[in-house]
Amino acid sequence: MTYLLIIILIGVAIYYSLKWNASSRGANNNRGNNFQSSNNTSDTNRQNHSSGTNYAKWIGGGLGWAFGGPIGGILGFMAGSMVGGSGGSVGTGSSSYGQTRSGDFNVSLLILAAAVMKADGKVTKSELDYVKQFITKNFGRSQAPQLVKMLGGLLKQNYNLQDVSSQIKQYMDYSSRLMLLQFMYGISLSDGKSHVNEINVIETIARYLGISENDNKSIKAMFIKDTNSAYQILEVSSDVTNDEIKKAYREMAKKYHPDKVSHLGEEVKKAAEEKITMLNAAYEAIKDERGMN
Repeated sequence: MTYLLIIILIGVAIYYSLKWNASSRGANNNRGNNFQSSNNTSDTNRQNHSSGTNYAKWIGGGLGWAFGGPIGGILGFMAGSMVGGSGGSVGTGSSSYGQTRSGDFNVSLLILAAAVMKADGKVTKSELDYVKQFITKNFGRSQAPQLVKMLGGLLKQNYNLQDVSSQIKQYMDYSSRLMLLQFMYGISLSDGKSHVNEINVIETIARYLGISENDNKSIKAMFIKDTNSAYQILEVSSDVTNDEIKKAYREMAKKYHPDKVSHLGEEVKKAAEEKITMLNAAYEAIKDERGMN
């Protein structure tokens, strides 16, 4: 599933709808309002502009939902806002979201991240700065401006988190969904603080995405440390045998192998390697604690 084609189709439909709508209004105004003053004409133009903006938003949202489900609706609404609000071309509206590599993954991440950032009812400048740095670090400077711009638009929208997450679950493989979860914890805790409301939203998203409780705890333990975090990363309890520890490590190393998400690009693969690094560190810590060979 790709959202680029959806955005292009939506953009074309919005463009011609607005063009038809503007032509109709212009014809009506010319027939009935030739006697109006320049001030009234200016007011009318402003009203028409506002009407066109709203018209484009809802056309975009409706077409996006029809072609691409809940996520398509969100992107369509945003495309309609840009086309209707700025008078830009269809190409301008679509290129902002269509040039990122592994686009579906990036779009899904930003939609979910925006929901997490808004969980406590406010988005602070310091939080935005952290997220911008996070995006630049993980996706590179060339992609960062487009992704940050898209995040800004998503932060202004309200959408059904369960619907969006269910759509991601339907179309995205499990390994990629695990990476989404890892990125969300990374964003939430990028300032070194654990925000209760944000963690609760992430755990809710994890359930909607079909992530197992053990996998969620394992990823969470990468960022929120406690005395039991090493065991949680390996998804075992502290009372298991040494052989069970070794078996769990082998299974986890296979589950989170970076090659499983290599199709999402080098940036995501590097983040997956961080999970393996944490897994190895947890395994070594347990081995040292138990005196294992």
